[in-house]
Amino acid sequence: MIIIGEKINGTIPSVKKAIEAKDDEFIRNLALKQSEAGADFIDVCASTAPDFEVETLLWLMGIVQEVTDTPLCIDSPNPRAIKEVFKYAKKPGLINSVSMEADKCDVIFPLIQETEWQVIALTCDNDGIPANIEKRVEITKLIVAKAQEYNIAPDRIHIDPLVIALSADNDSLLKFAEATRQIKELYPTIKVTSGLSNISFGMPLRKVVNQNFLTLAMFAGMDSAILDPINRDLVATLLATEALLGRDKYCRNFANAYRKNKIGPLKEI
Repeated sequence: MIIIGEKINGTIPSVKKAIEAKDDEFIRNLALKQSEAGADFIDVCASTAPDFEVETLLWLMGIVQEVTDTPLCIDSPNPRAIKEVFKYAKKPGLINSVSMEADKCDVIFPLIQETEWQVIALTCDNDGIPANIEKRVEITKLIVAKAQEYNIAPDRIHIDPLVIALSADNDSLLKFAEATRQIKELYPTIKVTSGLSNISFGMPLRKVVNQNFLTLAMFAGMDSAILDPINRDLVATLLATEALLGRDKYCRNFANAYRKNKIGPLKEI
């Protein structure tokens, strides 16, 4: 399971405050904790006014790259902001994101054409997020075809079928699972991803909903997720699911994480 650490995001009130105060130490600490917790990528999202987004992204990227070698996930709804900061990444990482909205693919795909960069692709277009599975699969086909024009293979794409809040669509998880099945049937090497907390928006006990979604989505074929790698309960759920799916020989990863006090009740060590 590929973990994309979600903690450095300007929509989070504490991070927004740190960005406004230019609190290097706060961001540095978040980067280190996520890296030490096993994140495969560290998401950096400014969520500022457009006039300050590039400046803020560069500041966040600089701090993260000072303290960890974990690759970046450069996160912005504006492909031109990503284009401006892209060359300052020290190693290949992940772009978040493209879709069939406007010219996002035409801006981002040339950037990563001859590189090892990967990309998150959202199954939406100029009409927004489709309500049905068929349209999400069709958008996936269009994105993959566009990527192939730039010699970007499906195994470099993390397709996001865009799970809708369960409180708004009771079949949200079922649609996600079926979209995943159909997409993987078409493109066996493609990766499927999700923003984990989207499913629980507007619900009580969101952590419980998120944990159960993680298990069911992994069973359905999800390969990566944007989540909090510092959350001990969530990581325990992830590792337990890996073991239950036969991906953890003799449950070593689960047992080692417990012994190292990374999951379960916090113990004195």
